[in-house]
Amino acid sequence: MQFLDLPLELVAAILFHLGRPQYLAVACRVNKAFFTFTIPRLYERASIYSWHKHAKAKVVSLFDTLSLCPQLAKYVLRLEIRDFPKSAGRADTDAAVLEGLKNCVNLEACIWTRDGALTSDILSVLQASDTLVELEINGHSDGKYDAGILSGFSHLRRLSLIMPSTDVVRQLPSWIAVTGASLRSLTLICKMSPLVTDAVLERLAPSLAHLEQLSIIGCLRVSHVGVWALLVQNNAGLQSLALEGLPPKFNLAALAALCTDRSVLARLVSLTVTVHTESWLASVSALITYAPLERFQLYATRAFEQTPATDAFWGALIDAHGPRLTRVSVHRMPVALHAIADLCAPARCPALIALFVVIDPADLAPLADCLATARALATVHVNFHARAPGPEADAESDVPDHDAPRLGVLTAPEALAIVRRCPETIALFGCNARVWQVGRHIRRTADGALVAERFLAKYDSPDVPEQFLVVRT
Repeated sequence: MQFLDLPLELVAAILFHLGRPQYLAVACRVNKAFFTFTIPRLYERASIYSWHKHAKAKVVSLFDTLSLCPQLAKYVLRLEIRDFPKSAGRADTDAAVLEGLKNCVNLEACIWTRDGALTSDILSVLQASDTLVELEINGHSDGKYDAGILSGFSHLRRLSLIMPSTDVVRQLPSWIAVTGASLRSLTLICKMSPLVTDAVLERLAPSLAHLEQLSIIGCLRVSHVGVWALLVQNNAGLQSLALEGLPPKFNLAALAALCTDRSVLARLVSLTVTVHTESWLASVSALITYAPLERFQLYATRAFEQTPATDAFWGALIDAHGPRLTRVSVHRMPVALHAIADLCAPARCPALIALFVVIDPADLAPLADCLATARALATVHVNFHARAPGPEADAESDVPDHDAPRLGVLTAPEALAIVRRCPETIALFGCNARVWQVGRHIRRTADGALVAERFLAKYDSPDVPEQFLVVRT
């Protein structure tokens, strides 16, 4: 039987695993059957990132296609515009954008984050959609769009605002009041802006009783008082909480005490948090006392060394949550090898799927020993910890002493040696700025047995590897 003789339902299942748009585009040209199954998948997600080559030209080309080909635009479910030719000022481009958006009649999610790229006309077209339930936009409206339009988005399930300006912040209470009943996820990213305050959060809280995911990022005027107002008035029980870029004066201990006393995080399965010093770790442990935690992500604002406090933290985390943990991600804070061994031990964390850790470059070999004991690991990423420079080093340098091997460099053969010691479930491996997919090829041994050998392949998913996203501290 040839491949083209396969039942169509099997062809569809096979084509589903073609991740990159380039592969899907090639499959579309095979024959009419392939086109029928592949074209909806090719267009269901349209993403333009600022680091794409000729990104601005691709935006123009994308909207030209969507405006001229409504039969293709109807397949778009997710539109992600992270770059835009703001300076073009072309009336035909603006018209194509609006017409293209109107043709996306099944659009469910729109991400439009380029500062200055949103207009009132674009928002009005999006607002008219009956299917749009996820919106992520740049909140800098000054001179760009009318913030009053935002309250017309009344049936959102997910909302993310980046750097909201004064007009947008003023609009938030009335906007959340009309969409709060359907809203399940809210993200506020301020990047040091003082506009989002405790008073703002307290006004939002009564309308966010059904929230399941909350992210407060870089909001320097927010204290435990504002966060507590959101938590205590939440009836659904948060499942995911992110407190990132917290100001050093944020009283995490007070928030943890309130949460423990009222058990408001009894449904929390995911926590992302920034810590400034080792002393914050005890408050993090207290915060999740009654949480059925499964996913944990920790950012440190500076690199600090392993201490009895860090050792005690990892021991307490694994003792309390180890059997449920599926993901542990740590940035800037080195993790002791004995803690990594605990995380990988099937008797301690049998469900662990994703592990992101910071280690000393000299500890690669013992790290491989730890990973070899894991049962279900699918994703591993290692960042190297820069040792503190000696007194003779440049005070501004982060480079460790010359005895530290391969700082920032891990060759493919070295990575493959580690991957081959990981469990069979391993699918993605990275070190510092490199990420590989783990592939497998089948070969026949001398005695006739078939064995699967792992190899490293180029990362080809359309998603940005999480380890390349901005670490928010």
